[in-house]
This record gives sequence, C-alpha cells and structure tokens, in this order.
Amino acid sequence: MILTIDVGNTRIKGAVFEVDTLLEQFVFEKIELEKKIKIILEKYKKCQFLVVASVGDVEKQVFLAFEKDIKVHFVSHSDVFPFVNKYETPKTLGIDRMVLAAGAVLKYPKQNRLVIDAGTCVTYDFIDENDNYLGGAISPGIQLRYKALNGYTSKLPLLVAQQPQSFVGSSTKESIHSGVVNGLVYEINGFIEEYQGINPNFIIILTGGDTVFLAKRLKNTIFANSNFLLESLNQTFQYKIKND
Repeated sequence: MILTIDVGNTRIKGAVFEVDTLLEQFVFEKIELEKKIKIILEKYKKCQFLVVASVGDVEKQVFLAFEKDIKVHFVSHSDVFPFVNKYETPKTLGIDRMVLAAGAVLKYPKQNRLVIDAGTCVTYDFIDENDNYLGGAISPGIQLRYKALNGYTSKLPLLVAQQPQSFVGSSTKESIHSGVVNGLVYEINGFIEEYQGINPNFIIILTGGDTVFLAKRLKNTIFANSNFLLESLNQTFQYKIKND
C-alpha cells in the first residue's frame, strides 16, 4: 500500500493506492499536513511507503518525521523515469511535470502524448511515441489570471471563476469571466492545434484542479482525469522499484 502526496503551489493532494487501485483521496491545506498524514496512516496501517512529489514550499522534515512509521521517498531528478529527458535544462524541469510525463508513458505506451495540467499554472508537456520528453509550455492558470487583473489594475474586482454567460461580456464582471475563461480555452485549443500541425497522431490528457471546469469547453477529444498526477506518482514509484 502506498500513500502518495502531491505538494502543489496552492494545496496538497494525497491518495492511498493498493497496487493500481485508488482507495481514497484527500485534499487539504498546507497547515493541516502533519495532522492529516497522521489520520491517514492511522486508517491505513498497511501503508509501506510515503511518496512525495513537491513543487511547493513544505519542508522535507515534516515528512521525515514519519520515518519511524513508514518509508519516505521524495521523487527527484535522480530517480529512474520511463522516458528520455530531452529538455535543454533537465534539472529545471518541475518534478510534477516529470511525474505526469512518466504517467503518460506508462499508461499510454507507444503513443504521442500531450499532457495538460490546469492548476495554479497551466503546463503543457509533450512525450513522443519513442518515449522522448521534448518539452512544452507554462502559462498562468485561471486563478492567477483573475488575480492578475485585480492586482495590476486599480478598479477591476477580484472574481471567483465561473463559466461566462456569453462570449460578449455585457458588464465588467461578465467581460472578465469571458476574457479569463474563454482566453484560456482558446489558448489550450490553440496549443493543441499547433501540436497537431507537428504530429496529428497523439492523445491529450487533461488534468489538474480545473479539469472539470475546462473539459466540456474544449473542442478536442481528451482524456480528462483530475487525479492523473496522483495516479502517475503511484505508477512512477512502482516503476522505480522495479527498475532501480
């Protein structure tokens, strides 16, 4: 049994797996981390490994405090991954993006894959059918776009994300919703079309906190799975165990 933890920029997500079966998942704030892990390990006493992928600012010591109860592993660039990393600056590639790429390779073998992670940032990662990681793109996520409009202007309000009622915003609020949401949808569709121009034969995996919010608005056929990073983290660790 494996407890996977994804420390993101905003929140922490976790899941308990029995081989490839997701038994339970969790979402909580960083301040709750220690308490939540204690509760999870009390419930799932057969957990053997705590596997952590982090792009956030949580200290490793918080996790290492549980070493007396469970084996702790931090996913790092030195781990074994099922792809060839052809990023020009491989050490700067985010661990979350590496885990997503690994999950795409393991779940969808011998295919071209585009992984789109719609969270605090929106990341695009392309892995070809020969399991070469080629790179991608990073842009602001939905919440960052709303916050930027509010933070860098004197009069635009900070809004909670919602689907725009119309393409043509009839008020300032509707204009913001249309600009943020439709703008991101057009961006994602535009990226997909560019990749299709390079190689028309690939699958698209959409994941991240805004998966459900965005999925129905995208015109391309996608595999939408908001838990894909946690599932990939489990699969990546199992791959490491088998191939170390």
